[in-house]
Amino acid sequence: MATVGRNAAGPLLFLNLVMYLIVLGFASWCLNRFINGQTYHPSFGGNGATVFFLIFAVLAAVMGVASKLAGASHIRAWRNDSLASAASSSTIAWAVTALAMGLACKEINVGGHRGWRLKVVEAFIIILTFTQLCYLLLLHAGVFSSRYGPGYRDPDYGVGGPGIGDPAHKGGTASWI
Repeated sequence: MATVGRNAAGPLLFLNLVMYLIVLGFASWCLNRFINGQTYHPSFGGNGATVFFLIFAVLAAVMGVASKLAGASHIRAWRNDSLASAASSSTIAWAVTALAMGLACKEINVGGHRGWRLKVVEAFIIILTFTQLCYLLLLHAGVFSSRYGPGYRDPDYGVGGPGIGDPAHKGGTASWI
């Protein structure tokens, strides 16, 4: 039951986590060099879009790592209630990664000398945009069939078990005379 999506999402989650950590390391190094005014370093370079790209790359990497932690919790539990946090954090991380990809494309389009570290960050952000989208689609695959993930139409989710009491009685003020 639901092993297809779980078996596919696990390795993709790990791959994305490693790639986000690499982006975080390289983008942080490049941003530190940029802030210190050391853009003359042979492995750095850059142009007018570099500072905006690096800020969004660091932001996307941090949000990506945080979403992968929520995703790891969901892969472990594989329930509807863990799906909500994993899917929402992954959606936001993908959106910020897509913004960083747009800035990476702009930086490539502007041209100029860009060092190898900056090119690595650009390449990883572009690749992460698509792998994060694949991971996000795997998380939502349960919409189509419960074979692929926790079904969104679980009939017994949220219903109290036996001995819970009268579901029509909501509480409130009572008059006892």
